Amino acid sequence: MVPGVLLLDAALHAAAQARQSAGEEQGHAVRCQIASAKFLSPVLPGEPLTIVCTPTAAGHTRFDISGGRRAVATGTFVFESVP
Repeated sequence: MVPGVLLLDAALHAAAQARQSAGEEQGHAVRCQIASAKFLSPVLPGEPLTIVCTPTAAGHTRFDISGGRRAVATGTFVFESVP
């Protein structure tokens, strides 16, 4: 089984890439906090996954990871600029 920390790492990279593509926080140091994370289904090594990152009204980033039609993990990241 794939450890949850690897799923979180993949989701964090996807969220950071989406924020960078949107022009957010370019050139600034950013800190990330995991506000919530739920692991809904086990993942086997080599299993193809889809990660969707969506900004929330509160300014956070929600992530959803799925394997086919099966929900695998979901949660929320909070990004903040570091002075």
